[in-house]
Amino acid sequence: MITTSDSAMSSPIQLPASDCQIFPNFPLADQTSYRVGGQAQWYAAPRSWEDLQATFEWFEKQDIPLMLLGAGSNLLISDRGVDGLVLSTRYLRYRNFDPETGRITVAAGDPIAKIAWQAAKRGWCGLEWAVGIPGTVGGAVVMNAGAHHQCAADCLLSAVVVSPDGTVETLTPEDLNYSYRTSSLQGQQKLVLEATFQLETGFSRQEVMATTQQNLQQRKSSQPYDKPSCGSVFRNPSPHAAGWLIEQLGLKGYRIGNAEISHRHANFILNCGQAKAEDIFRLIRHAQEQVETRWSLLLEPEVKILGEFSPL
Repeated sequence: MITTSDSAMSSPIQLPASDCQIFPNFPLADQTSYRVGGQAQWYAAPRSWEDLQATFEWFEKQDIPLMLLGAGSNLLISDRGVDGLVLSTRYLRYRNFDPETGRITVAAGDPIAKIAWQAAKRGWCGLEWAVGIPGTVGGAVVMNAGAHHQCAADCLLSAVVVSPDGTVETLTPEDLNYSYRTSSLQGQQKLVLEATFQLETGFSRQEVMATTQQNLQQRKSSQPYDKPSCGSVFRNPSPHAAGWLIEQLGLKGYRIGNAEISHRHANFILNCGQAKAEDIFRLIRHAQEQVETRWSLLLEPEVKILGEFSPL
């Protein structure tokens, strides 16, 4: 897919007045929890606001698409890679806990699970559900991440986002038009800079930590963590869970190449070693086809699928 002649350069571009570099032909497999995928035509991982500004200034002069990447935990990238600039937010990190208001302001690249633990250790209530979420704060805001019947929309106070042209906005949950595992930010070229969560203070530290630990143990006991995956592959259609629908079809353990529907949880597809993105993609489509044939219901992927895949 990478066609721009400039991408053939072997050395990165050093951005002016910044420590940030733009890397050509950058391998993405290690940037995703699936450990699959091809190269990015261009890749940048800014560590500061100045780095981000310089990256956007470079991008605005190009005629290429933009893809935003957090922890890569909810993402399937084609083996053929992706065109344009892949901008990673994983190094944008800072956090502030305000004990007077119970508010936490966190940068987009901070892992949401780590923030959940830090809140629990203070006896702050409201993020216990996030302890097993493998993504970043930015990703949690964009996709309205959730677990244990709670989600980001329940405690998000505001999110600061920036567009490639430098426009900065502060958005409320109402602005984000939240619903189940989605927001108005999906499909937009707006990067989450930081988020502020409103938590409840004054609880027993031991009690909040115990609930947080219990949530983590529940996820570990019911979901596979021993092999690379993207977490839940499909959104849960009401009234049944996606995993239940797939399990009823006897698809647990079903394989295509080295990709497998988990024996432990049927809404997980695992990379069992050297799987290709194409294997995982074909397994996603197979599960969709089988569920639609049996239940007349099309499962909607929760995982974001990027790049070109072979027609089935």
